[in-house]
Amino acid sequence: ARADGVSLRRFPAEFADLLSPAGRRVLAGRAPAADPFLARGGLIERGRALDAYALLERVLAAHLKPMIRAIPPETIANQTRNFQERLPKTVRVRSAHLDGRARAASVAREIGLDAMLRSASYRDFAEALAGRALAPDFGRQALRYAPGDYSGPHTDHHPEDGRAAGGYFDLHLGFVGKGRARQLLVYARDGHLSVAVDVARPGLVSAYRLPFWHYTTPFEGPPRAARWVILGTFYYRT
Repeated sequence: ARADGVSLRRFPAEFADLLSPAGRRVLAGRAPAADPFLARGGLIERGRALDAYALLERVLAAHLKPMIRAIPPETIANQTRNFQERLPKTVRVRSAHLDGRARAASVAREIGLDAMLRSASYRDFAEALAGRALAPDFGRQALRYAPGDYSGPHTDHHPEDGRAAGGYFDLHLGFVGKGRARQLLVYARDGHLSVAVDVARPGLVSAYRLPFWHYTTPFEGPPRAARWVILGTFYYRT
C-alpha cells in the first residue's frame, strides 16, 4: 500500500492487505455467492487499486503477448442458408499466464503478485465468493484491455477437462486508472444476453460460476488507458 505518498512497489504478501472494510467483510464470509456472475466495486481500497494499476502498467505490461482471434471470413463466405451463422470465440487483448517459466511469471514473482495470489487470504476470499471449497491447485493469468479490446460471446465450457466439465470458478481482480473508462460485461439470464455490468471500475472484483454465456464490449477510454484483470481459475474441491 502507499506509504507517505510513495506508490506501490510490490504487492502485499497477503491479499487481505489490499481490501477495504467492505472487502474484509467478504473475506469473513459475509458475501452472496456468484449466481452465475457477481461484480462488486469498493472491495479493494481505491488508493491501493490505483497503485496496483500503476505498478502493473510500469512493470508487467511489457511482458504480455497479444491474444487475437478475429472473426473467420468463412463464417460468411461458407454460409449456404439463411440464419446459419456460427460464431467461434473472438477476442483481442494482451495476456500472459503467470505460471511456469515465462518472463511474465518471473516478473509476477519479483513484484510480489505471485505470492499474493498464493496467500491464504486470497483463497479464503475466493471461497467466500464461490460459496464452496476450492481445490488447492489453480491457474493464474493477467489480461490487459486497451481501447477497442474485447472478448466476444463465449461460454468458457470445457467438457473435455474432467475437473472442469461440471463447472468451475473464476475470480477477477480489476484495475483501471483515473479518468473516464467503460467496458460492459454482458451475460445471459433466462436464455438471453440481457444483463450488463460496467466492469471498468478501480478495484472491481468479479466472480464467475462457469460455464455461462457472456462477453465484454470493447474497452472505452483515452488512448493510453487500460483495464487490467488478474484472473484466478479454480476447480471445485471434490
